[in-house]
Amino acid sequence: MTRSWYDHYAPGVPQSLDYESLTLPQMLNRSAQDFASKEALIFHDRPLSFHTLDEAVNRLARALLSLGVKGGDRVALLLPNMPQIVIAAYAAWRIGAVVVMHNPLYSDRELEYQLNDCGASVLVALDLLCPRILALRERTALKTLIVAHLGDHVSDPAEPLLHQEIEPAAGVYEWQALLEASDATDPGCDVHLDDLACLQYSGGTTGVSKGAMLTHANLSCNVQQTQAWFQRIERGRGSVLAVLPYFHSMGLLAGMNIGILHAQTQVLVPRPEVKTILELIQKYRITLFPAVPTLFTAILAHPDFERYDLSSLEVCVSGGAPIPVELIRRFEAVTKAQICEAYGLTEASPLVTVNPFGGRTKVGSVGLPLPDTEVKIVDLADGHEALPPGEEGEIVVKGVQIMKGYYHKPEENRRSLQDGWLHTGDIGRMDEEGYLYIVDRKKDLIIASGYNIYPTEIDQVLYGHPKVLEACTVGVPDDYRGETVKAFVVCKPGETVTAEEIIAFCRESLARYKVPRSVEFLTELPKSGVGKILRKELRQRELERQRS
Repeated sequence: MTRSWYDHYAPGVPQSLDYESLTLPQMLNRSAQDFASKEALIFHDRPLSFHTLDEAVNRLARALLSLGVKGGDRVALLLPNMPQIVIAAYAAWRIGAVVVMHNPLYSDRELEYQLNDCGASVLVALDLLCPRILALRERTALKTLIVAHLGDHVSDPAEPLLHQEIEPAAGVYEWQALLEASDATDPGCDVHLDDLACLQYSGGTTGVSKGAMLTHANLSCNVQQTQAWFQRIERGRGSVLAVLPYFHSMGLLAGMNIGILHAQTQVLVPRPEVKTILELIQKYRITLFPAVPTLFTAILAHPDFERYDLSSLEVCVSGGAPIPVELIRRFEAVTKAQICEAYGLTEASPLVTVNPFGGRTKVGSVGLPLPDTEVKIVDLADGHEALPPGEEGEIVVKGVQIMKGYYHKPEENRRSLQDGWLHTGDIGRMDEEGYLYIVDRKKDLIIASGYNIYPTEIDQVLYGHPKVLEACTVGVPDDYRGETVKAFVVCKPGETVTAEEIIAFCRESLARYKVPRSVEFLTELPKSGVGKILRKELRQRELERQRS
């Protein structure tokens, strides 16, 4: 296979890297030694230095050991972007435990499934979410709940922070109390590059929630690949605006792990409000800004956008959905910072391709494969024959960042991982210079505001409504979200239900961003000759309707 993309790398970017053998806790060790006094985290204008962060990680690591956590055990996190999510992740990694990130927006049903699937016995959660977890605990393997408060690492905040007291109970511990009772020295546990670091949940290629098994080597190599691509990411200089949630694989890479490896200051943003983002970029002279297209759109739409000084920005990375050409041009004209569109997936730690930083960007493309990353387009019918430039097929990927497999999903692993290649289920094409273009995301995947939404999951909820006979969910174009969710519903004979009732029913079982924004009632759904509902036909009908 020819690798034409090498000829179009930005100057200085190597085709292959000599990777440093650094596990995730070793990354923090080194930065804490080299840049002890530098600000590692800033949260609500309160900084934590790398030395203080390293000590907090040691304290929590020892606390976890005292609670019976050992290497290979699952430590679940249910936190927004706040100091505790960084401390807890690195503390778990420091003792060889496996981090399982959960989305705080998930419904109880979704959390219960993932907690049972991963088998976590320990959960660190934001206090406001703890009552829900306590109610779920008896239906999961959870034994220990560590309660984190927004104010744990913030003294004298400028404005009051939400705080919920949790009644004492067996197995419930306060974050601060655990840290204060523990020693600040490294516990000295052996952690290896091939050890499992994360179970990162993804819909995979079928829509069924699965834990992608990512090793320390996967995550460490991907952050080193990213550093090589964006050569201005120099150790000890600059700052990253942590708007992308750290429970998402892109936030984990482009915020947390880049910040730790390269000793950059992470300015943590638990809620991405546009005015706050603009203020923080100006105040902290942010250099790295990873985001989703809807956030760039919202920033440009803010009435005071051009009043803020955004000249510090050097690297902006956009992923999760296509970004309009006019948006890129306007943002780059005002900020002088290049927006590099990227493509990745949880199973690849997540970054696979990026438009060259300091090189030639092709609008509409998601760029070139990273160093040591193979990408090819294969025939949809046989899944193996490599297609020539310009032809559309399935995107398959091979590289140091590719997961070990899905946890307890042997059948899915056989489909997705073949001869070292990850079959993404995404449809794309490559041009003669190696630039990748996404033609369609996974077969039925909806991407709204950068979130992956699997319609089969919403369908299952809809089928649980007592008045629904059939249901099918599709993604429809949306100017702000990229796509939004629409449900097509057939009622049972003699029954009637309103769209508002359907939407309210979905809110009980789904995260807010997955809930349908509109509902259309039909007398029947289109079906194939064998009775399979034709989701693609419904989506096409909706597209034609919007065009007319």
